[in-house]
Amino acid sequence: MRNQKQWKPTLTGQRFKTRKRDEKERFDPTQFQESIVQGLNQTGTDLEVVAKFLDSSGAKLDNRRYAETLFDILVAGGMLAPGGALFADMTRTNFCLFTAPEDVKTMKAYAQVFNKLIRRYKYLEKGFEKEIKKLLLFLKGFSESERNKLAMLTGILLANGSVSPAFAVKLFKTWINEKDINSVAAGLRKVGMDNRLMELFPVNKRSCDHFSKYFIDAGLKDLSDFACNQQSLGARKQLQKELQEQMSQGVSLKEIIAYGKEEMKKSGISEQMMIGIMWTSVMSSVEWNNKEELVTEQAIKHLKQHSPLLKAFTTQGLSELTLLLRVQEYCYDNIHFMKAFQKIVLLLCKVDILSEEAVLKWYTEAHLAKGKSVFLEQMKKFVEWLKNSEEETD
Repeated sequence: MRNQKQWKPTLTGQRFKTRKRDEKERFDPTQFQESIVQGLNQTGTDLEVVAKFLDSSGAKLDNRRYAETLFDILVAGGMLAPGGALFADMTRTNFCLFTAPEDVKTMKAYAQVFNKLIRRYKYLEKGFEKEIKKLLLFLKGFSESERNKLAMLTGILLANGSVSPAFAVKLFKTWINEKDINSVAAGLRKVGMDNRLMELFPVNKRSCDHFSKYFIDAGLKDLSDFACNQQSLGARKQLQKELQEQMSQGVSLKEIIAYGKEEMKKSGISEQMMIGIMWTSVMSSVEWNNKEELVTEQAIKHLKQHSPLLKAFTTQGLSELTLLLRVQEYCYDNIHFMKAFQKIVLLLCKVDILSEEAVLKWYTEAHLAKGKSVFLEQMKKFVEWLKNSEEETD
């Protein structure tokens, strides 16, 4: 019995093996970064080749897990530390957004790379949105040129519908908090996005009312006001272009007036705004002579012919004054018209477009600073005559 082994108690029960796929993988983006950076350094500046490399690497590398690292590299050339600086001890590439030329054409090409990548791997949408929010928090750590490129890229992606309205709210809130609405407006204008904000929504919801409600409810009234003003400006430019084309094509003045009044009613355009649009359209519908001595005669003839258009939209004293200011501004901005101002005003008075009251108000208090001394001197004798006429009438 001594030679027999002593019995020992054992644990009973079923033993479970841990599956490899259930084991939590340690987060280590180093190897991922090495692979992406090496690939970008090999492709160089050819963005078509870059897009193909990113497409193929997505099947081999864990883009889902390392989305933040991927976008860090594409934007800044390497992994970003808190504050916006690159990690010094990690490999980086010079083929990225921040090292690219600062122009719209190049930024559009980079935006195309991002678009292709996100369309190919839809799960990267959330990762990209997180990346942009992070980059906005790091703005102070970037150079002015890097901030400009980031703003241009973001604007282009917004214009192409690559981000949702909800994400746009977060983006603009961060942007405005870091800077102000003027900075946002400047960035949007730079990439031609200033009058395309409505495109964040489906076609059936692209209205100023819908846009305003959505963004005002989100606490972005300044952005809402900016977008609606830009839409109104775009509509006015389109109206001016249409009027100019109608005049050039010889459409009757009666039809043009009817069209103008219809657009006023439909778009809620005031008569003061409309007379400004009409004046610009009339003056843009002809090619002017470059000689000062001939352009005045040409202008008088042209304005006399189109005077019914101006008269139809100056039924109020404020509209008359608006027209006078536009005439002053036009003559100042177009140097060949500097000496034509007086004759143009006299013609507009003669055909009952401008009243004596409007001219006197303009002369005494409502004129612009542009060319003030020149134009007031030109009108001095006529204004004195008007005042004497008033005294004699009294």
